[in-house]
Amino acid sequence: MIRRPRLYDWQIVGLYTGKIVVGVGLLMIIPLITGIIFREWSAVIDFTIGMLAALTVGFGFQFVCQTDREMNWMHGLVTTAFSWLVVTTVGAGPHYLSGHFNSFLDAMFDLMSGFTTTGLYLLQDLDHISNALNMWRHIISYAGGQGIIVIALTFLIRGTSGAFMMYVGEGKDEKLLPNVIQTARAIWVVSLTYLVIGTTILTAVNYIDGLGPVRSVLHGMWLFMSSWSTGGFAPQSMNVLFYHSTTIELVTMVIFIIGSFNFALHWAVWNGDRREIYRNVEIVSFSITLFLTVSLAIFALMQTEVLSGIMPLFRKGFYQVISGHTGTGLTTLNGGQMVRQWGPLAMLAITIAMTIGGSVASTCGGIKGMRMGIIAKSFIAEIRHFVMPESTVAFERIHHLKTRVIEDKQVRSAMMVVLAFVVMHLGGAMLGVLYDYSFVQALFESVSAGTTTGLSVGITNPSMPILLKVYYILAMWAGRLEFMAVFALVGFFAAVAKGR
Repeated sequence: MIRRPRLYDWQIVGLYTGKIVVGVGLLMIIPLITGIIFREWSAVIDFTIGMLAALTVGFGFQFVCQTDREMNWMHGLVTTAFSWLVVTTVGAGPHYLSGHFNSFLDAMFDLMSGFTTTGLYLLQDLDHISNALNMWRHIISYAGGQGIIVIALTFLIRGTSGAFMMYVGEGKDEKLLPNVIQTARAIWVVSLTYLVIGTTILTAVNYIDGLGPVRSVLHGMWLFMSSWSTGGFAPQSMNVLFYHSTTIELVTMVIFIIGSFNFALHWAVWNGDRREIYRNVEIVSFSITLFLTVSLAIFALMQTEVLSGIMPLFRKGFYQVISGHTGTGLTTLNGGQMVRQWGPLAMLAITIAMTIGGSVASTCGGIKGMRMGIIAKSFIAEIRHFVMPESTVAFERIHHLKTRVIEDKQVRSAMMVVLAFVVMHLGGAMLGVLYDYSFVQALFESVSAGTTTGLSVGITNPSMPILLKVYYILAMWAGRLEFMAVFALVGFFAAVAKGR
């Protein structure tokens, strides 16, 4: 028998959702100060209204839902999925008030894209938005890469029994330290350290390339945030192509490759275990799949004779594939070029790369290298089982921080996530085909949204059908949370309807 959620279940979910919304409201202080510095008074008003709205909703949730009951695993997962929807709605206020969106739904699309580190957007006239709004878009991408739950656990939520499930519900299950609160803080130590280093390097490159001092700093910071969070937002509509700089492309590439790595791997290397880089199953898996997808893309591009020479293939071909594989979405060309010039085989290579993605417990989406490694190793074990004597017990090991034997439940879990991604991607592709897009283009865009990558062939634009906008919003949400928290939220509301 399904148990209908009790009042205290709603109170627990509402209480912690309120804390998370307050956290997002406090983040608006950064673009608000930016607006004041640059005397963008319209933006200052927008973010003042947005921050007051977020704080009102957040504290309102906490006031109405006061309870002393402890959070359990179910509450943690439901809170994670529900809070992402709430902060997307509340946080869209300044976006909509800016006048750069046709509808509030379009503003919500941009918020969900930012928080999930996707990079697809429906904003109009990107080249002329305020510095405050540009700062906000990159802040939500940077914060979303670490995770809004990680923000709350770091600054707003003290130890609770369900905290780890909130953390897991956001697509992370690695403890860097014994306590999940300490783990959340360690993630921010890593991210903020890289922020200082990366921003300094990119600022210097921008200044040398001719941007003014202020723009160099702003663009350096924004490019780092987008690269590190594998987010794909850029301060200009031409994305990385705007800079016409091989150095910018190289630096951002290094940053988003590092950003796609597991935070636990970062922590291990920080603590002196540099051998982990070469032994880790995710790095091995990433290296193999990157080599295969890059090879396929370059082969296809050479057949079409679109690009010739090492540098064009590197800057236009390799950059796109690795941006897709890490779930970043930064690009050195536009979607129209890809459709007109690349051909279906090269686009398929990027689609496969996006589907695989980076590492678990990182800033990026996709199936992830860990699951690819587990599935590949399980196939090897099955082959061994067939060729070895019946009395032989065949099993495979993987190395991730430590060497461990692959268990059946890990294989089942990996296959379930793969199946969920495949169904979601095909659903989006079929919906795109219904709106007269080709299957290759529709699949590319669906995969890009669901894996929170952000590369586009041009389907995502302000005039796209409303149903596609809604589907992509839900796909970004489900893909970023890796389904478990979403399933828990659906089950929670199903229990409301059918439980006793």
